Amino acid sequence: MSKPKHPRSLAETEAQAVTWNIRVSPRKLNLVAGLIRGRRAAEAVATLTFSKRRIAVTVKKTLESAIANAENNHQLDVDRLVVSKAEVGRAMVMKRFSARGRGRAARVEKWFSNLKIVVAEQAQQQDAA
Repeated sequence: MSKPKHPRSLAETEAQAVTWNIRVSPRKLNLVAGLIRGRRAAEAVATLTFSKRRIAVTVKKTLESAIANAENNHQLDVDRLVVSKAEVGRAMVMKRFSARGRGRAARVEKWFSNLKIVVAEQAQQQDAA
């Protein structure tokens, strides 16, 4: 006997991708995630492609993974996908030290983040012509 299957927490029109332990602070990652929240998936990929921030490459990979999950695992239409959620959370913090004058030490904290991107399929829009 095996344990019962975990129920799906997302709607049938949603797919997600999660990246754990990204080596950037949550505050900086949230700035990049804010660029894509609520945008169409293709537009969000284009925004991240031309962003100057280093972490935009990792966010783009996660977004493309969510789009691939929607297409391959849930048979959603890629052209109608919208980034419905881009959640940033804290992961671990590595504590290091930096040598200071007179034999003292200063604490250096290296923050890590988690990123969860949920894409949802929009309803078909009817043209009012």
